[in-house]
Amino acid sequence: MPTEIFPQLDIPETLAAGPGPGNTDARVLRAFARAGVADHMHADVLRGMIECKHMLREIWGTTNTYTFAIAGTGWSGLDAMFSAIMPGDKVVAFSNGTFSGIDALTLRIKAATPCELAADPLDPCPASVVVINVPHGQPVTGELVEEVLDEHQPKWAFMAHWETGSGRVNDLRGFSDACIRHGVMGLVDAVSSLGVDDFSIDDFPGVAGWASCPQKGLCCLPLTYAPVSFRDTYIETLKTTGAYTYVHNPILEARHWGIVDGADVDKGTYHRTHSGYAVAAFHESLRLTLQEGLANRAASYRLHEAALRDAVATLGCNVTSDMTSLVVLNLPDHLAGREMELVQNCRAEGFGIWPTLSAPVQIRIGILNQLNAGAIWDIANRFAEAMRKLGADVDQEALETSLHKHYGTSVAAQ
Repeated sequence: MPTEIFPQLDIPETLAAGPGPGNTDARVLRAFARAGVADHMHADVLRGMIECKHMLREIWGTTNTYTFAIAGTGWSGLDAMFSAIMPGDKVVAFSNGTFSGIDALTLRIKAATPCELAADPLDPCPASVVVINVPHGQPVTGELVEEVLDEHQPKWAFMAHWETGSGRVNDLRGFSDACIRHGVMGLVDAVSSLGVDDFSIDDFPGVAGWASCPQKGLCCLPLTYAPVSFRDTYIETLKTTGAYTYVHNPILEARHWGIVDGADVDKGTYHRTHSGYAVAAFHESLRLTLQEGLANRAASYRLHEAALRDAVATLGCNVTSDMTSLVVLNLPDHLAGREMELVQNCRAEGFGIWPTLSAPVQIRIGILNQLNAGAIWDIANRFAEAMRKLGADVDQEALETSLHKHYGTSVAAQ
């Protein structure tokens, strides 16, 4: 049989207007493409990693020495953070959407004893893990965290900061404070908030471990580096218990970033083949973030999310989210049940919006790296046209009036 040679893969431009990944910044793509062919131990690659480590500390707002990045996507960073969870550890996990639910499953897998894992390898139910399921569309509140930690007194507690499954912002201050009061080590999924919201992790001392991703707020490529940061309490616990992993062991990973025995060293210790191209892209994304400034970027997200929120409301949609990078909405009553049809129609035309991935089915429209009036105008009008094709009576004048209210009359010309 002759070998089949497929045609060269040609991926067209798409407007990534979902919860993430966002469209990669052009400067990051240029940095990736222009990196020279060099081995992973080249001096400039290693220097870039050291500089990334220091830039990450500033972006996270932390003095944590163990602040670096895990090769891969956000799931890689989360898996590294969860590596300290040992079988039998008492854990409380708060789930209020698709992704905090997957995080909770990861914690159940990590904390399961061999017998508990064997009983149901893909969906174990260890006795030491309590999962608090908050209804879709509702946040995790500080009051709830306080109540649950007081009742269960776990070793670890977990919460997502921003849950993109439903577009809800959870109470980070309440979570951290409750962890301190009850002597619990908090773990936070900051995949969707890092680089979008203006916060410093050192302001939340109840959180011992943080994990994020490269492809959302930092506007980098997926499969580059997922930022993580750990307080000394986390690292000391990890030293005591160990972890059933080599690649995602934070202590071992940190060594390649020039962090050994809690201190920065001149040269990292090899144990991982890193990509010079990925380092160059990640380095540029961090430079972009610092040049713009988190306060400025966060203000820009608030401005443009408000504009899009008002625009879809003029189309008869009901927004139920409170994130500033994502609008989660219900269609008007007469289009209820046609959410998937609308999303599929949009994606067929290169307009990448998303449905929710768990019930109830809603529509998610993101603005990652789309922080200008022209982009929001384009997103709003594409969505309006998609509704029109489903039979909605779109008031174009009202839509334009709403956008003009936020941007002025110049928006129409962009």
